[in-house]
Amino acid sequence: MTTAHALALALIPVLTVAAAVAATWSQWVRDAFFFGMVCFAIFAERMQVNFFSEAWYRGTTRGLQVTLLEIVAFGLLVGCWFGRRDGERRWFWPASLGVMLLYLLYAVVSVVTSEPKLYGAFELSKMLGVLLAFLAAAAYVRTRREWAILLVALGCAVGFEGLWAVKQRFLSRLDRVAGTLDHANSLSMYLCMTVPPLVAAAFAGWTRWLRWFCAVAAALGTVGLLLTFSRAGIPVLAAVVLGTILTCASWRITPSRIVVRGLLVAGAIALVAGSWSKMQERYAEASLEDEYLDATVDGRGIYLRLAKMIASEHFFGVGLNNWSYHVSRTYGARLGFRFVDYDYLTSVYGTTDEVLFADSYLAAPAHNLAALTLGELGLPGLLLFGLLWARWFFMGAAFLWLPRTDPMRVMGVGLFFAIGGIFGQSLTEWTYRQTPILFTFYLLLGALASLTAARLRARNEPPATEPETVETRALTVRDDVLVAGRV
Repeated sequence: MTTAHALALALIPVLTVAAAVAATWSQWVRDAFFFGMVCFAIFAERMQVNFFSEAWYRGTTRGLQVTLLEIVAFGLLVGCWFGRRDGERRWFWPASLGVMLLYLLYAVVSVVTSEPKLYGAFELSKMLGVLLAFLAAAAYVRTRREWAILLVALGCAVGFEGLWAVKQRFLSRLDRVAGTLDHANSLSMYLCMTVPPLVAAAFAGWTRWLRWFCAVAAALGTVGLLLTFSRAGIPVLAAVVLGTILTCASWRITPSRIVVRGLLVAGAIALVAGSWSKMQERYAEASLEDEYLDATVDGRGIYLRLAKMIASEHFFGVGLNNWSYHVSRTYGARLGFRFVDYDYLTSVYGTTDEVLFADSYLAAPAHNLAALTLGELGLPGLLLFGLLWARWFFMGAAFLWLPRTDPMRVMGVGLFFAIGGIFGQSLTEWTYRQTPILFTFYLLLGALASLTAARLRARNEPPATEPETVETRALTVRDDVLVAGRV
């Protein structure tokens, strides 16, 4: 254990207790904590400490992770439970939590019954952290005020990524930008997830300044994604943004709307035209046949074949986060790929020569989230994971049927398309599991779970008398109340 690890072990409990006390004492502290969690999640990997780290491992998690954001999330959760909240329920069962816990339990069993166990324990530490973020967001986001904080924080993060992408492309002369994340496809997935809620808010009945702020942030995020030149990310973003606009924008024609939407279309055409030559190069690098049908090329089709091969021999998979270990030692060679055996490297060179490990040919995680899950957790794990995704989609889709004037509808629809964005790019990437993306996604899911609970309460409330109806209608247009009636 290094001095840094010893210092972290001493500071983590102190910071955790301090965060909980501060959040319980002050609403402003809770606001700051939540804003920081959403806004600075893009820097999560720079604010973490990994115990028992094996940085050379080509898995989705490489150490027992503890991030500053998880400490803040714990403090926020305790603050929401025990801090003073007049007239609000301090606890409710968030939608999808039951399936999440069932999936977590299955993952624990997978780690206990598979070898090696250490890499699975690494991934479990991340799963526990993001579950904590989910609970904290569900407990915190209750009114229109908290939704505004969420939008501002999300807009700051997306806008910064867009501006940083422009800097990397035109000043640093990078061919494909990655923003603050570690790869262009990671940035693409992050923006596919975060831009739709901003687009939805830009067309909603928020204050004018917040609508324009969200619109500008969404535009910067779109520019940033185009500069990644992600072959999957560009069409996925186009689909979810178009879906968000069609379901959230008003169809009543006015001169100002004609001008604004005309400018949006012109801007989109200009962006695509300016990057068209580079986009053509990217799509010409490999065809779908090369990627999925050519068995001699290390493309995305190989991952599907490997997953099928593993599932045929291991009904419950090879273990959480063990894909790279088992493919490198066993399954890659069957398809003609000469990966290096982890056990050989460890036995000959030990575990300290990170340079040697980094230069070795080791199997990457499957660039398809379903294939990765099938290989690691088997068919039961894939079905359970699919059930979890179906639950999330159902939570968001329920808001599509609400009246367009309902204040709950806009954010629910925006989050529905956010889920669609990250799902769409997960068909060609594993980066769903990266800490900044997964942490942000679970924060958004927690907010959606809170919104789902508010929708169900509003639906189950008895009809109000006429005087109460007038008062309720007045409440819905205030900035500090999200839904009609009591929340």
